[in-house]
Amino acid sequence: MNLYIVRHAEPDYAVDSLTEKGWREAALLGKRLAKIAPASYYVSPLGRAKDTASFTLRAAQATAEEKSWLHEFDYGYRVSHRGHPAPIAWDVLPADWAQDPVYYDRERWSTGPLYRDSGIRAAFDAVGDGLDALLKTHGYVRDGHLYRAERPNRENLILFCHFGVECVLLAHLLGLSPVPLWHFAVALPSSVTILSTEERQAGTAVFRMSRFGDLSHLEAAGEPASFYARYPELYTEADEHR
Repeated sequence: MNLYIVRHAEPDYAVDSLTEKGWREAALLGKRLAKIAPASYYVSPLGRAKDTASFTLRAAQATAEEKSWLHEFDYGYRVSHRGHPAPIAWDVLPADWAQDPVYYDRERWSTGPLYRDSGIRAAFDAVGDGLDALLKTHGYVRDGHLYRAERPNRENLILFCHFGVECVLLAHLLGLSPVPLWHFAVALPSSVTILSTEERQAGTAVFRMSRFGDLSHLEAAGEPASFYARYPELYTEADEHR
């Protein structure tokens, strides 16, 4: 099985859609993804993900099934920090967490001061449960940290979603804490992350990542990558974030 996790194209957050550049990115992405056939498509309930998916679906003459757990992970889950409301989980300053080993622990990360009693663990688990339920319908059943290949196959699943939830999906599949992924990795708009099952033992599968945040569809067309989700390289630069 091949699992494609796609971040939406450059967003216009004010209207939950895409910018002019985002529409160009989505069109180029659609030409790429429509070549992956056959495929099953799943999409976040948010407009920017649906608009991104629309080009692929139109080219493939297909429809996508909406999944609530693909909604951006910030929905309803914010942490408190130093007595004040803090931004979404991945906007916390690195200096406020990176020196504490608890945040690198796959089991204990949510018990650290930044996330304790925030409800974030329940949200994290709900995303993993949603993904596992989907994978089960396609023949792969979660068994501890591995998957039973009850119906091994070469199916293609394409998920249109968001950066925050993409990191949660990867943390679940790869057995990682999501915190370093949120802060030390970035999947830029319209990027594609690819994982494929490997069966080194009969009936036991793992999802192994071969590409993260791939933008070859933009590069081939000479379309520059968006800066969205990044911060300036130098502190003295003007803040270009979002």
